[in-house]
Amino acid sequence: MMQKLNEKGLTKSALTTQIGVSSRTIAKIGRGEKIADHVLKKISAFLGCSVTDLYRTVSDNALLQTLRDEKSIRMPGGLYYELQVRMTYNSNHIEGSKLSEDQTRLIFETNTVDGGKGIPVDDIIETVNHFRAIDYVMDTAEEPLTETGIKELHRILKHSTKDATLSWFAVGDYKKRSNVVGGQETAKPKDVPARMKKLLSEYETVDAVTISDIIRFHYEFERIHPFQDGNGRVGRRIALKECLRYGIVPFIIEDARKAFYYWGLSEWEHEKGYLTDTCLDGQDTFKKMMDMFDIRISVSEKS
Repeated sequence: MMQKLNEKGLTKSALTTQIGVSSRTIAKIGRGEKIADHVLKKISAFLGCSVTDLYRTVSDNALLQTLRDEKSIRMPGGLYYELQVRMTYNSNHIEGSKLSEDQTRLIFETNTVDGGKGIPVDDIIETVNHFRAIDYVMDTAEEPLTETGIKELHRILKHSTKDATLSWFAVGDYKKRSNVVGGQETAKPKDVPARMKKLLSEYETVDAVTISDIIRFHYEFERIHPFQDGNGRVGRRIALKECLRYGIVPFIIEDARKAFYYWGLSEWEHEKGYLTDTCLDGQDTFKKMMDMFDIRISVSEKS
């Protein structure tokens, strides 16, 4: 299907808009899963191809393909499983979640939590949402980075949380109220759309994206702080997406490195090495995960 989309100059997101089919349906086609015949016929007619032309093709991005293959069968104990658990646990703990890594694993495996006395309901909801956000990243990894995709990540992460009940919170959209992070002022709500468009425009013009470009984008995104809350989690999911998009070994910021991570963000303008070194350390963490499963695939560090 991707070949047909490329021939028409369309992304999967554009296809969903033009023919009124959900992104989840398009993702199912990419995974070779069964969907309604009338939907397949609608898409094939729009693209001018046969139904059989739509089904899954293997990505030339070996790491992404490995993760997608394991995800399609919910493979227990593989790289996909470890990525989901470790990235979710560490990312949520950085933001103050009280769930342990074992509890995070249990939620992923069984959708239940044991010994959850005193744990906020939102911690559990956001953990489940985080798993779904990583799946979304894998489904859309090869697509260009857009405001629509970034907002969808925020919607997935904050869906059904207490924040979603607040009319001014704007789940899945840019913030309506000013906020600060680490005592530093962030972009005013009225300035966010223009600054995000500029950031994305400049990023998408980079000829050969490296890990350094992704780290820089991460800093700029967090400096804008476009959402009312959840910016760190969204920002780290964007970094995962872009690493997978460009065949770069992703990085996982561990909770133990939280102080270095925040220090790197706050000191970027004075010394870029703090944040860069922390992210490269997180890249080493991901490589060790790959080694656990004896995964030898040709992806680049591009550091």
